[in-house]
Amino acid sequence: MQKKAIIKSRSATVLAGEKSIFIHMEKILASIITIGDELLIGQTIDTNSAWIAQQLNAIGIWVHRRVAVGDTREAILHALDEEGAAASLVLITGGLGPTADDITKPVLCDYFGGTLVQDDDALQNVLRIFEGRGLPTLQRNLDQALVPDVCTVIPNKRGTAPGMWFEQNGRIYIAMPGVPYEMEGMMLDYILPRLPEIFDAPSVLHHTLLTSGMGESFVAERIADFEKALPPAIKLAYLPGFGLLKLRLTALGKDKLTTAVTLAQQFTLLKSLLTDITVADEDISMGEVLGRLLTARGKTVGTAESCTGGYIAHLLTLVPGSSSYYKGSLVTYANDMKQRLLHVPPTALNTQGAVSEATVLAMAKGALEQLQTDYVIAVSGIMGPDGGTPDKPVGTVWVAVGDAQQQTAIRYQLRYDRKHNIELTAAYAINELRKFIVTSGQ
Repeated sequence: MQKKAIIKSRSATVLAGEKSIFIHMEKILASIITIGDELLIGQTIDTNSAWIAQQLNAIGIWVHRRVAVGDTREAILHALDEEGAAASLVLITGGLGPTADDITKPVLCDYFGGTLVQDDDALQNVLRIFEGRGLPTLQRNLDQALVPDVCTVIPNKRGTAPGMWFEQNGRIYIAMPGVPYEMEGMMLDYILPRLPEIFDAPSVLHHTLLTSGMGESFVAERIADFEKALPPAIKLAYLPGFGLLKLRLTALGKDKLTTAVTLAQQFTLLKSLLTDITVADEDISMGEVLGRLLTARGKTVGTAESCTGGYIAHLLTLVPGSSSYYKGSLVTYANDMKQRLLHVPPTALNTQGAVSEATVLAMAKGALEQLQTDYVIAVSGIMGPDGGTPDKPVGTVWVAVGDAQQQTAIRYQLRYDRKHNIELTAAYAINELRKFIVTSGQ
């Protein structure tokens, strides 16, 4: 297949007094246009752009810009002009549905100078879906099989709206449904396999180090010399999150093997500087980290949750295969539930309160007894916005972790809103059990 004309990028990055290879390496640039008024008013979160950017980056295509526009002809046409002038590849999602506000298809038809015609395969797909659901097929549903005669039709195995592939002036424009599940299917099955055949993109490789227990600025101070000495082809990014700090090394190069070797050498050096705070040497969730520890040891875990309301259990069970090590949770929000289900002594609740070291340790012991697991996590706290006292302000959290032989409790003082306090408590709690398992050597 003939290579497309490409638009090239030149970055202004300078590292260690030397111009970065990122300046000289030719990048294939892409733009993403997401269409829908719901995106602009914040009713719907745009997850499509993030997912598409990750997939493109993995094959060496750099996203130059992400643009959201409303359901108007003028906005869509302006975005097509702007992004087509800036990038070799323009990916468009949204506005291909059967309702009156879905205007992307006719606008694209006019933009590329085509006429809407019926695509027989797309029509059969629509009929198959509605017949399979036992629903009548309306004319507006049948109209989804109409496509511009100047495009290549992209089948939609997951829905009724086909995708469209246009080529103009050496650039590629690809329109897909806004439904993430449908868009992802098209990308994985049809689009991503074709792009490397068309664009001669450089290799882009990443390694991510997952750390916990040290703030971003302190980590940066510790590895300042390492960062200054990085080869020009490698960049370091700090990605702070709740309870975690990710350090991502990105390497760009024409030869994939050489690039991978150089990146691996630098990543090994980075890990050696941060062994005391390293959680994992890949970009995985804390739940996955704990799951691997438990699986390797053939151990099980259970949770006793008050202030998090089952959120820790949610994070643990997001991991495929978690049923082999996660046995269950007791969500004891009210004090009487703590007494009845976890056998927390009334004296602990009456004298020290639900948010206390004594209570959370009793919750841990009760959960070990009730759930019959090797390890346990227990949490109790004040998430806000109300409920705090001078001694226990909003954000006070007690976390207990341990096994049948030993349990330990840790107090945290958080400072966020209710939602983020819950998320951070869960992340800290899972990490505390991880540390307990690693240090106990069991």
